[in-house]
Amino acid sequence: METTLKKQGMYENVMRQFNRAADTLKLDEGIRKILASTNSEIVVHFPVKMDDGRIEVFNGYRVQHNNALGPYKGGLRFHPTVDIDAARALAIWMTWKTALAGLPYGGGKGGVSIDPSKYSLAELERITRRFTFSLGENIGPDVDIPAPDVNTNPQIMAWIADTFASTKSPSTRMVNMHVVTGKPVGSGGLEGRDRATGFGVVATIKQWAKKENIDLKGKRYIVQGFGNVGYWASHFLSHLGAILIAVQDETGTYYNHEGINPEDLLAYSSKHRGKVAGYGNATEIPAEDFFGLECDILIPAALGSQITLDNVHQIKAQLIAEGANGPTNIDAEEVLLSRGVRIIPDILCNAGGVIGSYFEWLQNKRSENWKIEEVLEKIEDKLALSFQKTIDTADEFQTDWRTGAYMVALKRIEQTYKERGVFP
Repeated sequence: METTLKKQGMYENVMRQFNRAADTLKLDEGIRKILASTNSEIVVHFPVKMDDGRIEVFNGYRVQHNNALGPYKGGLRFHPTVDIDAARALAIWMTWKTALAGLPYGGGKGGVSIDPSKYSLAELERITRRFTFSLGENIGPDVDIPAPDVNTNPQIMAWIADTFASTKSPSTRMVNMHVVTGKPVGSGGLEGRDRATGFGVVATIKQWAKKENIDLKGKRYIVQGFGNVGYWASHFLSHLGAILIAVQDETGTYYNHEGINPEDLLAYSSKHRGKVAGYGNATEIPAEDFFGLECDILIPAALGSQITLDNVHQIKAQLIAEGANGPTNIDAEEVLLSRGVRIIPDILCNAGGVIGSYFEWLQNKRSENWKIEEVLEKIEDKLALSFQKTIDTADEFQTDWRTGAYMVALKRIEQTYKERGVFP
């Protein structure tokens, strides 16, 4: 399995997608120039003392693409492939994602270039807190609101919130706790935020099935990546009667024709640092065979640039639901579309996470607590609306679903710029 991002390829990918949608929409040239650039790109180098007393210097990034619709919003990831190019591409995708979902946000993304498995919990806390301090006023509850992403979680968000709030006066400390979303429920988090992205993936699959008059019961699906998104997507799909037959992560690829129980696999991976290697209730197969498995639905929920011209011809699924950001190379997508494969694009398919983050942010601002049933219902309603807008726009312009989704987002941002003007 390809375990690293093709960094420059990601940025090239998002810009080619943007240009295709802008051309189809005939986007205003001035606004096109604005959206082709990022607003801010922050790079910080910060020292942290390790458990053994050594000092290491880490590289952290935060790219803020556009805030025409509201504060920057997007995840922070801890991964060796994090750099300015990856952060730039991911931030741009976040702008389209929040605009498509109708949220009052712009797009941001970032993280720290580390392999978190090589550090103790205490070291990760110090790395997180020092990174937060280094970002300073570049983040804030009405400026830029990070969230969990690859290898980050509610605990890390709690450390960020506490560190940021600790730099403020005591009278405003609690007001600043919603500088991040995806916090633990006990620290102002939202019930259901942990499963929001995976739930949203399944919500969009349900919309596809409804449109195509397809019964999901008995449909066979494979999942690349069994982290938060991969697990929850599997959980909700299995509850609909679909059958998980294969899972792949960086440690192994496992197949069971009779089906894999997501809860059993989660119990196993939870005891093995989140990895599937050695799972006994399925057969390990070569990583290169994963995409070629006979299935109905493929859910790439790992890293970007996984479906390429090198492997696209192996794919047999009739639907690809992009749980990850940028998993499908644009050239590979053209091959899939020519074969009639449907793709639910990332900015629609995995938007449940940022929609859930919006509700957490709103809950914090209102000093309210929402029930999980209410949260999931709200997420599903917003995704159904976004799905329909995407399909309607794609049909109107006789284009693919990704371009349709981009066009919905671009039209909203274009309207905002035209109404407000450009200062001065």
